[in-house]
Amino acid sequence: MPSPKISVAELSKHATPEDCWVLVNGKVYDLSNFAPNHPGGADMVYAYAGKDGTATYNQYHSASLIEKTLPPAEIKGDFDESTITSTWLEAQKAELTSHPDPNEKPPLDAIINLDDFEKAFAATGSKKANAYIEGASNDLLTLQANKTHWRRLFFRPRVMRNVSVVDTSSTLLGVKVKMPVWICPMGIAKTAGPEGEAALAKGAASSGIVHCVSTTASMSVEEIVGATGSDWPFFYQLYVDKQRHKTEAVLRQLAALPQIKALFVTADLAVVSKREADERVRVQASVSVYANGAKSGIDKKGGGLARSTGSFIDWSLNWDDLAWLRRHTKLPIVVKGIQSAADAKAAMELGCAGIVVSNHGGRALDGAPSTLLVLMEIRRDCPEVYDRLEVFVDGGVRRGSDILKAVLLGARGVGVGRPFQCSVAYDTEGVEHCAGIIQDELETAMRLCGITDLDKVRGDMSWLNTSELAPLLPRTSNAGGGLWRKLFGARL
Repeated sequence: MPSPKISVAELSKHATPEDCWVLVNGKVYDLSNFAPNHPGGADMVYAYAGKDGTATYNQYHSASLIEKTLPPAEIKGDFDESTITSTWLEAQKAELTSHPDPNEKPPLDAIINLDDFEKAFAATGSKKANAYIEGASNDLLTLQANKTHWRRLFFRPRVMRNVSVVDTSSTLLGVKVKMPVWICPMGIAKTAGPEGEAALAKGAASSGIVHCVSTTASMSVEEIVGATGSDWPFFYQLYVDKQRHKTEAVLRQLAALPQIKALFVTADLAVVSKREADERVRVQASVSVYANGAKSGIDKKGGGLARSTGSFIDWSLNWDDLAWLRRHTKLPIVVKGIQSAADAKAAMELGCAGIVVSNHGGRALDGAPSTLLVLMEIRRDCPEVYDRLEVFVDGGVRRGSDILKAVLLGARGVGVGRPFQCSVAYDTEGVEHCAGIIQDELETAMRLCGITDLDKVRGDMSWLNTSELAPLLPRTSNAGGGLWRKLFGARL
């Protein structure tokens, strides 16, 4: 039986909280019963009573969610576009965010490095999405240090070597990859492009790298891993919820997905930091975070997307909670957010499968050390960490040569975040192009250094000149001793 056609006149009659019909993607839904229980708050639904809520809905959710959530009786019918009038169009609430015009973007073949993706998105993406993606904490000190310190670490190339064939392949937590790169988790990727996390998933799979799915993704984890149409592996980044039973439910959900190969537990963001660029662009409606259904909204501290989607994070998370996590998952546990050698050693002693040296891309504590300095500190103070678990790093990586530097310091895998998020503006093809740039730059850097196999040089610092950065490391009891001089003082 065909669905009834709903006219503009009929839709407009149902414009109150008690009688709330909303147009979404060409269909009309009765959300009167659902709105009070909407995880993002009822007001967001009521704002579109008797109106078209498609643009806002699609910015944060996959198209299929509403059909999966509502009972059939609340799907009223197809919208009759022939009844649209100019009066009705003018009465629609203005869109909450401006959307980029795809025609304004430079062609993909004009994007020749990772910074170009961010520049293109800055020029064509919405203000809110740009503030969320590019924003960082307070005065951006750590954000800037992350980037600049990679540029202050130099190579010591070897010449007259046969570099006709180079091997960038590796394994990350048992996953075979084309190069030791993973896509960092960043929430609500649909703010960057309509494919959202599906583009990241498909682009990662076709490029032979791993996408780490965020708890705050704009699509369900099932939709994300299913987007590849294959069994390509993923990692999952977990924010522990204040309501622990919700996190336990997420872990049960992950257990049913064999594509998820590791759990990255977020440790560097006990609270959402002050991100001023993000908060200046107020979120004018609540956002529903997919994995946990947390309610978000605006308070006196601001309405940035980061604050709006991060209010559920458990402030009490501590090392003892690793035992609780192990009771609820069989996945390898990786602690994400290590910012000191002492914490790297603690994770090792507690039997973690790995760590991510990370400061949340400069989004956590402003004034925290760059991730490169922390890699060097671990190498100096507890080098055994590199042998006993897998060390990952992210933060400020913008060149394939940065990947090589990290591997030479001992890193197993290197995460890239903002450029991949911005590449979603070009859908899957953009993600593939971003990965291709990294691959090409990495191979070129290896050849120019005289390196042919990444796995064979991991942790070999003889290829690096660390003299410019060594003085920035924190002093320890052995700071003037032989180990300091051996590892860093002689890299001239």
